[in-house]
Amino acid sequence: MNMIRYQPLGLMHRLHHDLDRILDRRWRDEDETISPVSDWLPAVDIREEDKQFVLHADIPGVDPKDIEVTMENGVLTVRGVRQAETETHDQAYGRVERASGGFYRRFSLPDTADSDRITAKSSLGVLEVIIPKLAEIQPKKIDIQVD
Repeated sequence: MNMIRYQPLGLMHRLHHDLDRILDRRWRDEDETISPVSDWLPAVDIREEDKQFVLHADIPGVDPKDIEVTMENGVLTVRGVRQAETETHDQAYGRVERASGGFYRRFSLPDTADSDRITAKSSLGVLEVIIPKLAEIQPKKIDIQVD
């Protein structure tokens, strides 16, 4: 009797891989100038705090001058480029997993976001974007008087 390993998501992974392969081939066959929007996507965490939203994006190896953060019509856009390594080595690579090229992420923000006071900084390969909330939108605590 043969043992079969149960992989409940295996079929979904295979379908996803096949669709990526088919669509990529279709884009190349129709027009070589058509390319995807991003060569890679940085991992992003977004959290909401009382007075602000905080976005952290993992972008190791990306020079801060190659990053652009914009806000327009309630949509925050983070784009940039990770340059490919140009060093020559005596040995050929056996495996390359680190992506290079452009990245592009967009996030719809709620009406409570204050687009005029957004700040961004990069440290140790992590981009931090602080999106303050509008002061008049924040809940005001009302004290209860005791008789």
